Amino acid sequence: IMHGLSGALRSFLKTFCGYYCRRSYGDSKQYDGRLYPSHIPTSSVQKAVLALGSGVAALKNPYRHDMVAVLGETTGHQALIKLRNRMRNDPEGYTILKYVSFRPRIRLSTLDLTGMSALPDGTLGREYLHFLEENRVTPDSRADVKFVDDEELAYVMQRYREVHDLLHTLLNMPTNMLGEVVVKMFEAAQTGLPMCVLGATLGPLRLSVSRLQLLVQSLGPWALRNGGRARCFLSIFYERRWEQNLDELRHELNIEPPPVNLIPSIKNTSSNS
Repeated sequence: IMHGLSGALRSFLKTFCGYYCRRSYGDSKQYDGRLYPSHIPTSSVQKAVLALGSGVAALKNPYRHDMVAVLGETTGHQALIKLRNRMRNDPEGYTILKYVSFRPRIRLSTLDLTGMSALPDGTLGREYLHFLEENRVTPDSRADVKFVDDEELAYVMQRYREVHDLLHTLLNMPTNMLGEVVVKMFEAAQTGLPMCVLGATLGPLRLSVSRLQLLVQSLGPWALRNGGRARCFLSIFYERRWEQNLDELRHELNIEPPPVNLIPSIKNTSSNS
């Protein structure tokens, strides 16, 4: 049944939304209601259907990033408003949002990989690149936002996605299930996005007994505490900070070192000095 629902949802996303846009807004040469290039306008009812279907698929397989993305876009409006306001009230966050045509994007095409690889160990840029290489991930895998009906809020959601791996680097968390749950707990406390709350609540059910114990006793409380008190991680202009010492940035963001080091290869430079 779950497999059928997942397949049906993929078909829905591929055909229904395209049909709806053509039916409602006419030829693409005319105004089609889109607020940004990837936007798919949808009604409240359609968003509810998308949220339900993507939620079921994401619960079945948390690594279905496409379904997690749809769930986040269709349930996160109020949280995105609060995040946008936090960015506006932060000088650095305001700079990120200010120039619509020049808002930073984290893509392979925008990263100076050669320059980042030449940076010293312990800098943000070098450790972020190491994280990407070690885990064989790429920022280009982050899907474009489609279902957020506000251009600026859509960018906030896009920024959230594209700095996700940077947050893994800042928190020193791997990409296994335990690491993802810890990051989701931090994100839930910091952003209030429903999909993060859902992941933080239900993700632990997929952990082994030993990892669940580690989460409950140390990593979970640490993630919630730091997520709640840290500076908004979306307000950091990471592209201007590649040369900054990673521990200095953590201190600036008010993020404590994790109680358990799950990635020994990412150095805690302050402990080595």
